Amino acid sequence: MDKSQELREVLLRYLDADLERIIFSNPRTRESYLKLTVRPLLLRGALAFQTEEFTEKQAFQKNQNAEKTAEYLLGELENRYRNAEIASLHGIVNILISKKGTVTIKEKKVGGKRAENRTVSVAAGDVQKAGKQMPAKSHADVKENSLEKSGQSQSNHENGKMQRSAKIQGNGKLQSNAKQQKNAGTGLSAGMDAAAFSERLASLSHNRTKKYVLQEGVPVPFLVDLGVMTAEGKVVKSRYDKFRQINRFLEFIEDVLPNLDPNRTNTIIDFGCGKSYLTFAMYYYFRELKKLDVNIIGLDLKEDVIAICNGLAEKYGYEKLRFLEGDIADYTGVNKVDMVVTLHACDTATDYALAKAVGWDAKVILSVPCCQHELNRQIRNEILEPVLRYGLLKERMAALITDGLRAQYLEREGYEAQILEFIDKEHTPKNILIRAVKRNQKADQKESVRRQQIEASIRKCEAELRVSPTLGRLLDNQGKTE
Repeated sequence: MDKSQELREVLLRYLDADLERIIFSNPRTRESYLKLTVRPLLLRGALAFQTEEFTEKQAFQKNQNAEKTAEYLLGELENRYRNAEIASLHGIVNILISKKGTVTIKEKKVGGKRAENRTVSVAAGDVQKAGKQMPAKSHADVKENSLEKSGQSQSNHENGKMQRSAKIQGNGKLQSNAKQQKNAGTGLSAGMDAAAFSERLASLSHNRTKKYVLQEGVPVPFLVDLGVMTAEGKVVKSRYDKFRQINRFLEFIEDVLPNLDPNRTNTIIDFGCGKSYLTFAMYYYFRELKKLDVNIIGLDLKEDVIAICNGLAEKYGYEKLRFLEGDIADYTGVNKVDMVVTLHACDTATDYALAKAVGWDAKVILSVPCCQHELNRQIRNEILEPVLRYGLLKERMAALITDGLRAQYLEREGYEAQILEFIDKEHTPKNILIRAVKRNQKADQKESVRRQQIEASIRKCEAELRVSPTLGRLLDNQGKTE
């Protein structure tokens, strides 16, 4: 067998229900793609594999069967990545591709077997070529061949004991099969009994239980008082969306945690905190789970809400969490802030919060904008006129342009900005999150050129659309007064 075909067969051998993960890394060029991951899942009763490829600011996903996933991965190895790591219940595989096209496969199987190291030379284009030349085999065929070589298939046949269990056929369909053998080794799951195999398949479902930062079954006092949890820690069914939203927000917090100094008190402000579900969650996460010293301030215009939140903070003994009544634009209570959060601040209130964050030189900014009307009233463009005449489309375009320009203004001010999906659209249409982290600034010519280029692109966009966003005016005025 051609050695390049061996690479394809290795991929197919591990693309089954026992796969834990595949990670591609070490890009060949300085392109935007940084890494690729693969995980198994069940979609409508069929085994599939989700590939997710990451840039600095985006992630692209696709779901395919084993054959198509293998073809896709071969192409990615040829064009983009030099390293691959496969982790499975069967073993660990490391694939290394040198600059000269030499492919090294290091395979360590489960059960304490000695690692199998194979080094093969493959021309740069032959990796993908092998995928095209090799006759298409189902995953089940590849697996069966592998088992026959090890003698497992024959021993299981002689056993003759059968049990009703879940089985995935070569076409990827999940079926009930009374002829599935009780002992492991015949299906996709060598080394597992039928019950364990069935449980493993169930765990791949899109509806499987997710491991949240705040776990169900563990009572969290503020979630109980806010009606999200029962006293036993069970999530109230009607409040499950809120529970997911809180956990999703904490996942974003985890991503930016390394940007906060663990050796001192970090000041965090939540502008427009409202009922403060997420404010309490932040405090609990930082203080109780991560043991990080933080001082958190929640600001809102509603006097009654502020009173309730302060009462709850006192009840829980959250000494470094306080809530204030006030307007974002007029707040001057602190001189230095490490992290600014603004969730669902209406219209230009988001802009005032972002401008405040930049003025404080905050290390982290997390913003989920709410209703946006400013640019909808301003936007004019002859080329886009056939589209802009439809009110709904104009509204959506204006909102997207608003957030895009906000991110660019933050980039201009020395931040690394990303626009991410906060939570699924089915739960809330306000699902865009702007995450900005302060860059390690270098006062050099390259950084200066970068900012000039961003500034030029912003001005060109604003001129073409005839818009003047509040955030731009606020930041420009800050610069004039400094």
